[in-house]
Amino acid sequence: MAFHVRDATTDALVRELALKRGLGLTEAIKLAVEAELKREANRVEEKLARMREVSDTIRAWPKTGLKADKAFFDEMSGD
Repeated sequence: MAFHVRDATTDALVRELALKRGLGLTEAIKLAVEAELKREANRVEEKLARMREVSDTIRAWPKTGLKADKAFFDEMSGD
């Protein structure tokens, strides 16, 4: 379960975080990864919320009663 950091910049950043927070290196890495995973989850949730907004907007459009079928789409695309 060990990690070996071969990148000097990454090593320096982990050590800087550990020093500023008064943590061990393992705890600093854990903290940084947890924070990044949380940011990623927030990005995904924001995208889903935006998709729901768009979907709700489209769903709110009035129904025309017209039926779109394959022939309709073929005509629209020039096939």
